[in-house]
Amino acid sequence: MNETAPQRFDVLVVGAGPAGMAASVTAAECGARVGVMDDNVAAGGQIWRGNLEDPEANSWSGRLRAKGVVTLFGTRVFDQPAPGCLLAERADDTVELHYEKLILATGARERFLPFPGWTLPSVMGAGGLQAMVKSGLPVQGKRVVVAGTGPLLLAVAVYLRKQGAEISLICEQASWSRLARFGMGLLRFRKKIGEGLLLRKDLAGIPFAANSWPTAAHGTGNIESVTVLRGGRTLEIACDYLACGFHLVPNLELPLLLGCKLADGFVQVDELQQTSLPNVFCAGEPTGIGGVEKATAEGSIAGFAACGKQASEKDELLRARKEGKQFASLLKNTFALRLELRNLPTFDTIVCRCEDVTFSRLHRNRSWREAKLHTRCGMGACQGRVCGPVTQFLFGWNPDSVRPPVFPVRVESLAALSKPASR
Repeated sequence: MNETAPQRFDVLVVGAGPAGMAASVTAAECGARVGVMDDNVAAGGQIWRGNLEDPEANSWSGRLRAKGVVTLFGTRVFDQPAPGCLLAERADDTVELHYEKLILATGARERFLPFPGWTLPSVMGAGGLQAMVKSGLPVQGKRVVVAGTGPLLLAVAVYLRKQGAEISLICEQASWSRLARFGMGLLRFRKKIGEGLLLRKDLAGIPFAANSWPTAAHGTGNIESVTVLRGGRTLEIACDYLACGFHLVPNLELPLLLGCKLADGFVQVDELQQTSLPNVFCAGEPTGIGGVEKATAEGSIAGFAACGKQASEKDELLRARKEGKQFASLLKNTFALRLELRNLPTFDTIVCRCEDVTFSRLHRNRSWREAKLHTRCGMGACQGRVCGPVTQFLFGWNPDSVRPPVFPVRVESLAALSKPASR
C-alpha cells in the first residue's frame, strides 16, 4: 500500500458525468488548474457510460483532453481530513487532493423498493442491467420485464431490445392521467419532444402498462417469473430478468460529510451553484433530478463561478438551467411514488440486503438510528445506499449523520485518517 504525493488544484471536481465534465472544461478554459476524479474507469458517468461516441459526450470528452484537465479515474473520496483537502482511495494507494475551489457533481443512483423475491439472482436495477449489458453480458433471446417508474425504464427497454432481448412488459407505477399530463408538459421542451418521438418509435410493439408494478418475483436459484399488478388485476409473467428501478435518488454522502445544507432532499445552492459552504459548489443530479441538459448547464455555471466569472457571461446557460429545473419539477410530480407501494414488502421480506434485515425487524423501530443500533440496517457494504432510501419511503426515516469513511475502504486507507493532512 502506497501513499502518493499530494496533488493540488485551483478547482477540483468530484464526479465525471455530464455535470462534472462541463464544470471541468469550463474552469480549465478559464485558465484554472483543474482536476476531475471519478470512481469509474473513464468519464461519462452513468448516462454516457461506454457511449462517448454520443456527439455531445464526445464533444465534452474532447474538450476535457484538449484543455489538459488532470483526470483521476478509479478514484473515490472517503474523507475530508482538513478544509481544502480530500482523501481518496485508488486501486493501490491513497492520495491527498488539495483545492482552492471544489465542485461536487456526484450524480444519482437508482431507487429500489423491496418486494418478495427481489433478492433473487437476475432481479436487478434497470440501469444496472443496462450497464452490465454494455460491459458484455449477453441478453440475446432473454425475456425481460422492465418495471418501476420514470423515463429510465423506456431507455433501458429500448437498449435491451436493440441487444436482442425480448421485452415482455414495461410496468410503470404512475397513472395514465399523470403520464398524460407529463406528455402535455413536454410540449414546453422542444428537445424532449424529439427524444420522446424517437423513443415511441423504438418502443413500438412492446407492451406497456401504467398503474402497474411488480408484487413478487419467483424462482429457484434464479428468477423464473414475476407477478405484477396491472390495472388492479394480478398477472404472472415468465422471464429471465426483472429490471426494476423506481426513479433516481441523489448521491449526497459527500456533500453531507462536508456539511452542505439540504433543501427538499437535495443540495441547496444559490444562483452561482455555490452551496452553503464557501468555495464549495454543486451541480447536476444532487441539486435536482433533471437530466443531461440541466447537468451540463449547472456544471458550466459552477465552473465559471469557481473562477470568479460573472453571470452576464453565461446568459444562455442560465436559460438552459431554468428549463432544466422546470423539467426536473415535471419529473418529480409525474413519477412520485404512490403510497400503495409501501405495502409491497411482507413481514419476512428482506429490506437491508447487506445485513439480511427483514421488514418485520425494522417496523418495530422509530428511527434510522434506532434501526441501525438494533438490527445493523445500513451498516453493511453499501452503507445504506440501498436501504436508506427504502426506509425513508417506507417509514419516513432520515439518516442522522454521515461519517468517514464515506465508502468501505482498505485497512491501510483507514490508517491514513489518523495522519494530519499535508499543507
